[in-house]
Amino acid sequence: MDVFSQLADFQMDVLKEVGNIGAGHAATALSTLLDKPIDMLVPKVRMLPFEEICESVGGAETVVLAIFLRVEGDAPGNMFFILNLDAAKNILRDLIGLKIEDQEEYSELELSALNEIGNILAGSYLSSLADFTNLNMQPTVPALAIDMAGAILSYGLLQFGQMGDQALLIDTKFLEGESEVQGHFFLIPDPESFGKIFSALGVDSS
Repeated sequence: MDVFSQLADFQMDVLKEVGNIGAGHAATALSTLLDKPIDMLVPKVRMLPFEEICESVGGAETVVLAIFLRVEGDAPGNMFFILNLDAAKNILRDLIGLKIEDQEEYSELELSALNEIGNILAGSYLSSLADFTNLNMQPTVPALAIDMAGAILSYGLLQFGQMGDQALLIDTKFLEGESEVQGHFFLIPDPESFGKIFSALGVDSS
């Protein structure tokens, strides 16, 4: 039986809790880094087929900013944090307080700041998932790209080899004062890793 057809409300609740705890850790780390209160919400956590990732961020030809990395350890896979370009600039301006000189281009400082946010998010979500599953999951150094969503995912396939055909989507909402920015966080475990993760969450993947 397909493991995904067995996912009960309980398992989805656990995955939602993973997202919420990870968001809490990330918010604390960002607040410390930026020296001001940052809240994060996880409005939605769901499983979706790999081919629907592009649709969930506006389509394969939509230009996005993506921070991506490899997950190593007991359950290897790939992670992507994807923002539309307006959202990326809003994070830089409203959350970090950078003065935006060019709405189209990105400076080295801006890219570095976004990469660090992606790094904090990846570490926070992975440590949360590792705590729930007792699996060792470590992120590699993240890379950043600005391109069409389809091209970024294709590049990820080339870089990391075969990806799993299902992704865990954690919608991520940043809040600071009246500012609100939303991004999309995807964990795409390797095919053999899903069984390990869901087994650890109490789902029989046989």
